[in-house]
Amino acid sequence: MKQRLLKVLEQFRNKKILVIGDIMLDKYIWGDVSRISPEAPVQVVHVQKETYAPGGASNVASNISALSGAAFMAGIAGNDEAKNILFGQLRGMGISTDGIFTDNDKPTTQKVRIVGRSQQLLRVDYEKKEHVHKDIEASLIKFVRKNVPDVDVVVISDYAKGVVTPMLCDALVQISKEHNKPIIVDPKPKHMNLYSNVTLITPNNNEASEMADIEDGSDEATLEIGNKLLKYLNTNVLITRGGKGMSLFERNGKVTHIPAKAREVYSLIGAGDTVVATAALALASGSSLEDAAVLANIAAGIKVGKIGTASVSIEEIKKGIENL
Repeated sequence: MKQRLLKVLEQFRNKKILVIGDIMLDKYIWGDVSRISPEAPVQVVHVQKETYAPGGASNVASNISALSGAAFMAGIAGNDEAKNILFGQLRGMGISTDGIFTDNDKPTTQKVRIVGRSQQLLRVDYEKKEHVHKDIEASLIKFVRKNVPDVDVVVISDYAKGVVTPMLCDALVQISKEHNKPIIVDPKPKHMNLYSNVTLITPNNNEASEMADIEDGSDEATLEIGNKLLKYLNTNVLITRGGKGMSLFERNGKVTHIPAKAREVYSLIGAGDTVVATAALALASGSSLEDAAVLANIAAGIKVGKIGTASVSIEEIKKGIENL
């Protein structure tokens, strides 16, 4: 198995992945905390530095780039400084921004995290969740129609911020099937009916429970949840379960439980993005669904040991395979 996984990993380089969804800019304000404010019972952060990173769907693209893939980003951004910073970040990673359209009525979605002594103290969000304008939706569909034939896999990264609409999803599924391209969806429960007939969905345990309307987190409940979603949506289902690993439900009836490797968790930020990016590159490289899930599980385990949206590297996954 190890040799098979390593062979798939070697094929990641330059695989073309189209990522469409809710792009964001993550801003981190790093500082030291040594006293409580005299004005209110809150900590005072002495700012030492500020950093930026692609977030949301653009973090999926960032992960793909870090794993030697070629990412093409599609979505919307506002006409603001956050967009300029985000575009600089993406282009610096070699990620195409040709599919990102400007919406003058929305800000670029931005999440500002204030971190003191490696602990996140507060998050501030800038966003408008209304659906995109019809002309921008039409531009996104036109971009998809033009580019899907030239990519290996399509990823829908849905954060329910307005980009993923019924019309866009229908077009994506239709166009991808016309050209025999796999579609992977990182879903939001409120949009579950949009994901019928895709190749794979990757909900976390809470999202899967909400989608199936089954709350118990036991192994037996997960089995029921996965099979229910598979039948309802006619798609393969990969449920990420944190410390319990992952559970893969395939259309052929096979169910595979992949255990997590015990490790210290520093941050869950972006772990789902790492999963979908790794799975997309694996499928683009000719992997089976099971091997793609195993590689994604290894990558997620590495990711949660890092602070913020730090990406995982090919070399780190190789070490993870060797330690299986």
